[in-house]
Amino acid sequence: MNIEQFIQRAESLHSRLADLYQTASVLPWIPPDLLPQAFKELYSTSRMVQLAAEELYQQNEELVQTRNLLEAERQRYQNLFEFAPDGYLVTNTEGIIQEANRAAAKLLNASKPLLVGKPMINFIPQAERRRFRTEFIQLSQSDIVREILAPVQQRHGDFFDAAFTVAVVRNQHGKPAALCWLLRNISERHRLESANINEEEDFTQNRPLHKYSKGETIPLNPLVIWYVRQGLVKLSTFCETGEEVLVGLATAEMVFGSSMTFLAIYQATALADVELVSIYMAEMTTTPSVSIALLPKINQRLKQTEAFLVISGRRRVQERLHHLLELLKQHVGQPVPGGTRLSVRFTHEDFASACCTTRVTITRLMGKLQQEGVISLDATKHIILKN
Repeated sequence: MNIEQFIQRAESLHSRLADLYQTASVLPWIPPDLLPQAFKELYSTSRMVQLAAEELYQQNEELVQTRNLLEAERQRYQNLFEFAPDGYLVTNTEGIIQEANRAAAKLLNASKPLLVGKPMINFIPQAERRRFRTEFIQLSQSDIVREILAPVQQRHGDFFDAAFTVAVVRNQHGKPAALCWLLRNISERHRLESANINEEEDFTQNRPLHKYSKGETIPLNPLVIWYVRQGLVKLSTFCETGEEVLVGLATAEMVFGSSMTFLAIYQATALADVELVSIYMAEMTTTPSVSIALLPKINQRLKQTEAFLVISGRRRVQERLHHLLELLKQHVGQPVPGGTRLSVRFTHEDFASACCTTRVTITRLMGKLQQEGVISLDATKHIILKN
């Protein structure tokens, strides 16, 4: 029985009881106080039932309205999921697909019903499955949103380069309950990156090559950016006491120039034989291919500058030296048995200027690191950082 029928019957009962009450009041053979009292109580009770039914009806209307709103909201989010331009997938913690939108089905060349219940790893080429499984296990144990790059094989189709952005959904107890996957085809992005690399090679090959020997000072022009084809350049300034301060290192495929700094005194010195290409600043606004090639390299220089600032901010000199060695390991390190060899010979004076201390202090600390087995020197006096 629905709510409308219940209300109708309650109203009918109320009406009939009212009629019986009126009839019982005029019958002579019934005690005058018995039936009227009984029907009065029944009438009162039926009235309460009627009021309860009306309240129930109102509550039911509110519930229906709330249900409609929830359904509209659910449909809205379902549409956002279903018609999103990128592929979306929901899997359990084992990577079994539970939901997929249209874009994901199209990317994987499979219908949505066919995808449900299939392991994600089925779409990864056999040669890549071990790596993919390792990364999958790591991300499922973390709350960090991560990206996995892997080739994907469509069902009865071709391969494409894919980027999976994955987030973990946890239940009320904090346990992993599901994984949400954003799937994108990045084959075109890789193609453009390759094209940019070719453009970079083109713009450097068609320009004059400037060569400087180890120890030479490289002239700086505020209208020109230097691009390092080969070698290593030391970038430094001088403080009020005349002491040199190391502020950066420009390795192969990096850029430098006086236009990239606010320092009043800025000097570039070749730490090894270098080959440089000059690029005028104006070209960055007039030639899109030049700006596309140079902007990531300028960003790289800015990141290195911040790394040197962190070194100078360390309170203890030995901490500054440790972080400087780690930075040099990243930029000029070469793997050798048992450690990493710095491909350039740095003097204790170079270390002292970068660490804002004296050469004597650096000599003492370097000797201590050698005694502890942290570093060693090869036959050509190049530093080797032990693993």
